[in-house]
This record gives sequence, structure tokens and C-alpha cells, in this order.
Amino acid sequence: MGEKEKKRLEKMKYEVLKREGRAKRAVMETVHGTIQTPVFMNVGTVAAIKGAVSTEDLEGIGTQVELSNTYHLHVRPGDEKIKALGGLHQFMSWNKPILTDSGGFQVFSLAGLRKIKEEGVTFRCHIDGHKIFMGPEESMRIQSNLASTIAMAFDECAPAKAERSYVQPSVDRTTRWLARCQKEMARLNSLEDTINKQQLLFGINQGAIYPDIRIEHAKRIADMNLDGYAVGGLAVGETHEEMYHILEETVPYLPVDKPTYLMGVGTPANILEAVERGVDFFDCVYPTRNGRHGHLYTNFGKINLFNAKYELDTRPIEPGCQCPACRRYSRAYIRHLLKAKEMLGMRLCVLHNLYFYNTMMTEIRDALDRGEFAAYKKQKLDGMQSIVYDRQ
Repeated sequence: MGEKEKKRLEKMKYEVLKREGRAKRAVMETVHGTIQTPVFMNVGTVAAIKGAVSTEDLEGIGTQVELSNTYHLHVRPGDEKIKALGGLHQFMSWNKPILTDSGGFQVFSLAGLRKIKEEGVTFRCHIDGHKIFMGPEESMRIQSNLASTIAMAFDECAPAKAERSYVQPSVDRTTRWLARCQKEMARLNSLEDTINKQQLLFGINQGAIYPDIRIEHAKRIADMNLDGYAVGGLAVGETHEEMYHILEETVPYLPVDKPTYLMGVGTPANILEAVERGVDFFDCVYPTRNGRHGHLYTNFGKINLFNAKYELDTRPIEPGCQCPACRRYSRAYIRHLLKAKEMLGMRLCVLHNLYFYNTMMTEIRDALDRGEFAAYKKQKLDGMQSIVYDRQ
């Protein structure tokens, strides 16, 4: 083994501790600390969780990994400013792992504002309309300036229902971009002034809902010996059944001895189904976005605190829950705060939902440790369907 390879292996250790079917329980050592998987990464797009949630709050609700957005931080405040301030960890006062996504999803989500070429993508900034160019090298340089623990490769997320004639060339280009990302990251990690010289690179599998394109792409990127692998381009218009089918077909072709990340997914049920199919890293805006609108996850279903039936309800959101909201406040009080548009209401709901997700991941890990994941999954899904979700 060469010195370069030895050095690369030193920056991360990922060990699968237990398997139950395809489900895996693992531990990952990084330069910013240990990650127990399966893990749900809490999404703080612009280096903050929406809903007035601080990094101190995150420490108190069991968050292991925070996720931030390369494109948004490049636009504001600027990645070079964050580098001058010591990197993202120092900037936001967070001492655990951070994953930054590459800006590739903006290629999809800002579809009306962008132009894709082999070199990269020209965007119209969503704030003021000025032109931004981002390619693999630019994305790696921005993420290196941010000094995150894990950087995501720059890719194009093709729409789920795109024609095969569009998807195949897009995936081929994403593979070429990945090779450029790998080369540029190796260069950046060797520079004297790089803050995190042990930054990790995850590649992203694409291919819309075409299993053959997905499988072929998985094989190609698996040969590139990356630090981890993501399945991207799902939860963007396909059905849940189509998503589960793609995971069943694709994940077996990704290295089991590396992290397996399903990007942007999803509901508690989605997570349980994906864990069963071999995924162990997740992120999604659902718990925070739903929380800000008074939609709350519980073990007996999802409730909407704007529903009039909670006006005089003195119970916590979920009896027995140990989150900051449930330990102290009633449904009636939190409902009042939401109706009055008080920021505290939104904050308490977001904290509850993130705590619910983080706690569910702990339960999943414990169940895998005991070899009882299948039974846990059934019990969890049955429980969450025990009431009709509030509609109004």
C-alpha cells in the first residue's frame, strides 16, 4: 500500500458492526468525531436549522451530523469569508461532523435559472439574479473553504421522469465530473492553507428510475474507491414504490464497507424502508419544514396543532417524549404560540420533530444491535398508523 493510500485511509474508518438482511449497523470515525449509523443528518441549509434552533440545541437533542448547502453559503456570506473565519465548524460553533452538499441539487431545483455544459453549470443567483458558474472544481474549492467533514461530489440530479435519452448522457457527464472532483479534492487536501486536509468525498449515483442505468453507474463509481456513496435523484417526483425498487436494484452494487447515503429522504416510513434496503445515512427537510407549520411527528401518527381540537389540550405533543417541548409545554400552549405567530411556537415544534427523528435513529441502531430490526420496523410502522392523520 502506497503512502497516499495509507494517508487516505487514516482520515476515515468505517466499520460495519452488524447486518440484518441488507440493513447495516456501522460506526464511522472522522476528523470531527464518531458517527453511529444509521444516522439522520439535521439540515441547516445556510449554517442554521430553520426555526431559531441553535447548535447548542442540536447538542441537546442528539444530533450527530449537521448538513449545510454549498451553493447557498457560496452566495451568502461567501465561502472565502467562512474560510477566513476558520471554517464552517468555527463559524457556526459546532464541533461534530458536517456534511456539505455540492450545489448539484440546485442544478435541478433552479431549473429555470441555469445552463448545463461539460465544464459545469451557469446559474442565475436566486437572490439578485447575478451569474454564477459552478463546475466540479469550483464546488470542491467552495467545500474545501467551508472545511466540512464530508464533501459531496458535483452532479446533475435529472428529473425522475426524464427520458432515457436525457438521463444516460447526464449520468455519463456526472461520472466525468466525479473524476474531476476526486482529482481536485486530492490537490486541495495537499495544500498548506487548507483548513481540513482530511476532507472526505462521497460520490453520487444517478439514473432517474432506470434500474439498468443506475446499476451500471453504481458499478463505475464503486471502482473509484471513494470515501462513501450516495443515491441521489430520488424523492423528486417518483412514487415511494419506485424509489424502494431503485434502492433494491442499486444498493447491492455499492460497496457495503462504505457509507450508503440516500439524499433528501424522507418520512419516518421512508427511512425504515431504506434502512431495510441497506442505506445508513439520511437527510431531509421534512422535520423542520413540517414543524414550522405545526405538523408534528409522533409514535401514533402525525398531528396538526392548528386543529381546533387541541385548543384546550393540556397534554404534551407526545406523552413520554423527552424533547424540550414535551418536557414542559402543552399542545394548547404551543398551538396558541403558532396561532399568534410567535417564533417560540415554531422553534418548539422543530425541536420536537428533530428529536423524534434522532430518537428513531437511536431505536433503529439498538434494534439492529439486538438483531430485531424487522420486528421494530413493523411495530413502529403499525404504531404510526394507529390514528388517522389530522387533515385540517
